[in-house]
Amino acid sequence: MRITSLDVELVDVPAQPSFRWRAGLAGSEPASIGAWLAIRTDVGVDGFAFCPRGLILEDLVDRRLRGELVGADPLAREYLWNRLWELDRVEYLPLYVSGVVDVALWDVAGKAAGMPVHAVIGSFRREIPAYASTATFGSVEEYLDVADQCLELGFSAIKLHAWGDARRDARLSEALREHVGPDIPLMYDGSGGFDLLDAIYLGDALSGADYLWYEEPMREYSVTAYRQLGRRVDVPLLVGEVSPGAHMNTADFISTGVAAAVRTGATLRGGITGSMRIAHLADSHLIRSEVHGGGLPNQHLSMAIAGTTFYEALIYSNPVQRPAEVDDRGMVRAIDRPGIGWDFRGDPGQPSPGFLRE
Repeated sequence: MRITSLDVELVDVPAQPSFRWRAGLAGSEPASIGAWLAIRTDVGVDGFAFCPRGLILEDLVDRRLRGELVGADPLAREYLWNRLWELDRVEYLPLYVSGVVDVALWDVAGKAAGMPVHAVIGSFRREIPAYASTATFGSVEEYLDVADQCLELGFSAIKLHAWGDARRDARLSEALREHVGPDIPLMYDGSGGFDLLDAIYLGDALSGADYLWYEEPMREYSVTAYRQLGRRVDVPLLVGEVSPGAHMNTADFISTGVAAAVRTGATLRGGITGSMRIAHLADSHLIRSEVHGGGLPNQHLSMAIAGTTFYEALIYSNPVQRPAEVDDRGMVRAIDRPGIGWDFRGDPGQPSPGFLRE
């Protein structure tokens, strides 16, 4: 089997419903231009992946990636993953672009085998509980209301994205624990909003409120800063979500001794191949590798990685709307369609029928 072409179709992506992240970060995205990537082969099997930054993907495919991949064996995913890592030395490729290519290659592999991708990797489970991962809401009272709705909808755990104010976020974290009681797993995600001093203050509050993990309180460029944080707080640190070195940065975080768990996931960790490298690295240290974000590729990873304990389901709105992949028990089930299992009737920015050729 050989790759015969890489095709990109730009598509209009509608504006997201309005929501906010912490102070200093953009919230819901306006209407934009996304893109579908198609990797086509000489046996008629096409692999697809979606990229929300369509013009960036189109430029990189035209200048670098098409010449590298056309003629290659699409099943040689390790080789091609390493070739993209080599190209990164010249292009500083966004990790999400490497991930898009890798996801499309896994789509080819699954379709060629007639199996869903998680089964090609080697399935570990058939379903997984989802946690409600909040956007940023206006007040403590609104967060508590959202939490009640999430629990009523079947979610078994809740993660806060809050305001990015250490003292205000600490009060919210403590209020949520008091509200839901001692048995509901709670997590907190700082989205890289703090310096070391504020991260320590908030970490102490999270430890006192028995939070399951403390995620990305600081930007992840300084492993040394995280070493200092880990020495000063007791709450478990979940690290390695957006550091640019993928598995290599993750190894550095683990070697400091402060990583109670690490992030993996198709979008920011180099696709499915990069995610599995991180999962195996973490497993060798008895460390969990929790999948970051939702979507079909991450659903496959959640079924294949033993060290993942939850699926992340984003909650943007109040009233709360449960994502379609989460059932009324708060569970996400394995996909049984071959490949990634894209459903082009429901995926963002529909590609044209001529582009699909399926």
